[in-house]
Amino acid sequence: MAFSAFPDPVAAEAPIGIFDSGIGALSVLKHVTTLLPSDHIVCFADSGHAPYGGKSDEEITTRVLAIAAFMRTKSVKAIVVACNTATAAAIDTLRKQCPDLIVVGVEPGVKPAAVFSSTGKAGVLATASTIASTRFRTLCERITETTGIEILAQACAGLVDQIEKGDLDSPETVAMVEGYVMPLLKGGADTIALGCTHYPFVEPLIDAIAKRESANPVTIIDTGEAVARQLERLLQQKGVQRLVGDPGKIDAYTTGDAAALQYAFDKLLGKPATVTALKSGEA
Repeated sequence: MAFSAFPDPVAAEAPIGIFDSGIGALSVLKHVTTLLPSDHIVCFADSGHAPYGGKSDEEITTRVLAIAAFMRTKSVKAIVVACNTATAAAIDTLRKQCPDLIVVGVEPGVKPAAVFSSTGKAGVLATASTIASTRFRTLCERITETTGIEILAQACAGLVDQIEKGDLDSPETVAMVEGYVMPLLKGGADTIALGCTHYPFVEPLIDAIAKRESANPVTIIDTGEAVARQLERLLQQKGVQRLVGDPGKIDAYTTGDAAALQYAFDKLLGKPATVTALKSGEA
């Protein structure tokens, strides 16, 4: 799939595109709107094709390119791939297809987890697809080789689905999170990176379990702020001035249920957004 080039220079008023397989985009959007509060945001939740974790790299890449094509129709100045699974599977292809476009991906937080670890063991909670990816394995191996820090990776089957349902603190979700966090704590991890953009929404659960079960302080790492800062840096590098003024609007689109996404904005983000459900074939 080929895309037409952006006009140069990019208008500062052009929106920023952010997407994920579902509501995980909102955890990154929170940091972007804090750092760039006057920018117009186009948020895309691909809930109709979620979760990405069980799909092949080819399937994920197809979805990513389709979403990018939709973002082009909104004349975005940048795209944030707010999904670890999509970043691992498709960001290289997206950058090749869109060499003129600012593209920012998310990493599973392995680097900061290693930096902040004092026990020499850093934990990462992620989807099975992210953990199985070549990108993730290579990153972990490189960090272990250069720092000596052991990376303990824990796949969290089903957790994205719970969060998508808005089920953040039920007994079922609590038990699920405990089952994933405890092996990292027993393994000696004193840092836990949230390697999926959905997981910050259950960070209070993770923190409570760590405080209860670990004799030592445990640092929990959400990479959303680092993603927002990288976006700001690349926009400045491209010569796009930072907007100053009234809060920017948020236009949200979903391949799933508009009411569910609206509820997520209201409950999880507390920000107003115009939500539109797309018809089949629109993205």
